[in-house]
Amino acid sequence: MASAGSTISSSGGLPGRYAAALYSLAEDQGAIDQVVAEMQTLGRVIDESADFRRLLASPLIDLAQARTAALAVLDQQGIGKTVRDLVGVVASNRRLPALRAIVLAFAALVDQKRGVVTAQVSSAHPLTDLQRQQLRARLIEAGYGNVHILEQVDTSLLGGLVLTIGARIFDSSLKSRLQRLQYAMKGAA
Repeated sequence: MASAGSTISSSGGLPGRYAAALYSLAEDQGAIDQVVAEMQTLGRVIDESADFRRLLASPLIDLAQARTAALAVLDQQGIGKTVRDLVGVVASNRRLPALRAIVLAFAALVDQKRGVVTAQVSSAHPLTDLQRQQLRARLIEAGYGNVHILEQVDTSLLGGLVLTIGARIFDSSLKSRLQRLQYAMKGAA
């Protein structure tokens, strides 16, 4: 669900507070799985609709109109009352520009609660299904049992990949190898 390259902070800031409140409410209602699915749908709608992103970001649209329009889009997508109420509160508090960050923070919080580790993978080309399976197998071997892989294409890497899990970075990109070779050659000269 997370867009590639995004930094996610589920513990702090405005998005983290909204995400924690939504999680707590969904948990009290016994509707965690439904709310998770609806938040994923909301994230997809934000990512796929430029018009919806403009609506969320525009400070020129009247508060009541923005709220009504955002709720109409959610209604059209079949999103339930709990998530619609969240978006209504976010809109009323003039926080619609932060909605995508709230969706990301919620996803990170759900992963944390479920014991899922997020691995961000940057590669020069999109990963094939075989490469994805091999990467997942290697991560399981390394002790990361339940891993969610977020993929990003970065053509500047030239080849290989950069894997980030928490504060750990594993860089096997051709770009970094060439940089290390360049530094080594400068030292030898």
